[in-house]
Amino acid sequence: MLIQGFNNLLWLISLAMLVFSAFAFVDSAIRREDAYRAADKKTKPFWLIILGLATLVNVLFGIMAFLPIIGLIATIVYMVDVRPALKRVSGGGKGPRRGGSSSDGPYGPWNGGR
Repeated sequence: MLIQGFNNLLWLISLAMLVFSAFAFVDSAIRREDAYRAADKKTKPFWLIILGLATLVNVLFGIMAFLPIIGLIATIVYMVDVRPALKRVSGGGKGPRRGGSSSDGPYGPWNGGR
């Protein structure tokens, strides 16, 4: 009974890792190519290959293997570092500047020193 519960837990963790890496892959696929260059992150094909391999490894191997852990690390790097930078560059970030003028600065509208 204890072993069955442990196996169920491992299966749920493996499923969560698969969904996480698949979401990151789809998210990287819908981002624009020029946003990657503007954010000074690796290229879009690089992240598509890395996250695609991470998703494939999660499908093929169980959580007790070493490769899914590497894929999880790559997915976390994308979600924590690359995705927010792409959102900032693309204008998709949530913040006080949403809907503001292009001349707005961090403290409000820029009036040219008047």
